[in-house]
Amino acid sequence: MLDPMLIEAQPKGYNYEEAKVPKYNLPDPLVCLDGSKVKDADDWVKKRRPEVVRMFEDEVYGRSPGKPKAMRFEIVEKEADALGGKAMRKQIVIHLGKGEKALAVNLLLYLPKKAKGPVPGFLTVNFLGNHTTNKDPAIRIPTSWVRNGNGTKNNKATAAGRGERASRWAIDSIVSRGYAFGTIYYGDIDPDFHDGYENGIHPLFPPKNPKKRKPTDWASIAGWAWGLSRGLDYLETEADVDAKRIAVMGHSRLGKTSLWAGASDERFALVISNNSGCGGAALSRRQFGETVKRINTSFPHWFCDNYKKYNDKEDECPVDQHMLIALSAPRPVYVASAEGDRWADPNGEFLSALGAEPVYQLFGHTFGASKQPPVNKPVQGRIGYHVRTGKHDVTSFDWEQYLNFADKHLR
Repeated sequence: MLDPMLIEAQPKGYNYEEAKVPKYNLPDPLVCLDGSKVKDADDWVKKRRPEVVRMFEDEVYGRSPGKPKAMRFEIVEKEADALGGKAMRKQIVIHLGKGEKALAVNLLLYLPKKAKGPVPGFLTVNFLGNHTTNKDPAIRIPTSWVRNGNGTKNNKATAAGRGERASRWAIDSIVSRGYAFGTIYYGDIDPDFHDGYENGIHPLFPPKNPKKRKPTDWASIAGWAWGLSRGLDYLETEADVDAKRIAVMGHSRLGKTSLWAGASDERFALVISNNSGCGGAALSRRQFGETVKRINTSFPHWFCDNYKKYNDKEDECPVDQHMLIALSAPRPVYVASAEGDRWADPNGEFLSALGAEPVYQLFGHTFGASKQPPVNKPVQGRIGYHVRTGKHDVTSFDWEQYLNFADKHLR
């Protein structure tokens, strides 16, 4: 039975009953805009996939710029004997742009010491600063915007937060299993409040008319995803990392980010969404838990302005989130839910993964599930999925599944 404490934790006034899910029809990922049907994998790659990417750019996340010309990497710290001798630690500053608006994005990287060659790895994005992912006293503390209760005040991160989110990252286990672990603080890329896109990454790419943004201009989720791609740019220069075997992973709003990063940058070899919910892995048309209107109202800076057209009109959107997951095909993708996280619609996340399977089948891959599996019973085909006990969080159980999935697909 679901813990009543978890039930009470969900925002009131929203639907949490399957019987109240409206009837809906999902857009067919295999039907092109001209009405033709995708026949095979080549048809998907050359014709349909570019259509779906453009629809998500124009209607949901916004159009992002390409790789910047003004970018350089600076290794600011290196330690050959980190994590009790298990790892090498590197801290890299990714310098973006020039002048007053230049941005410094900090990448923390741990590499297994016993590796005999370039290793696969996980590139993640975190909420409160790289120093919160591990108690390692050498991790640099961010000087950029940091979150507080309402997400608007520019607090200063301090050493008191060191390691406070370590339970979410399983760094020792990741390194012990032979993987590199990299993480970027999302506030280094873009502040998570509606600042009119005047801070973070957006001022480096101002609109042609500075007084008027286009409804397809990129917003914060696209900005964070773009920042992850810059992290991958660095990993391509790192001799101890196999940049062709990198999994991108995020939780909650950063799970939405990892899905879009994997969709928009096919260099990521594996994509992981942890409890990403509305605007991430969950089907919007189900109107279960968080809705498009609610997310656009509470977080108007996350999605492009066009997405607001679909407040209370989810059926009119030309895409739904199963098509976002399908954009990772044929690369492996993992979607994880939590039983107590009804706000993120666990069943809707599963159904979204299931709705992506027809695209994977074009490449000869299957999901391996036709209905939501029992709690704590993962399914790991080319699409991976589990719903675990507990709440909106990242746990050791989640990471055990991600590592098993990576062993299967990245080794």
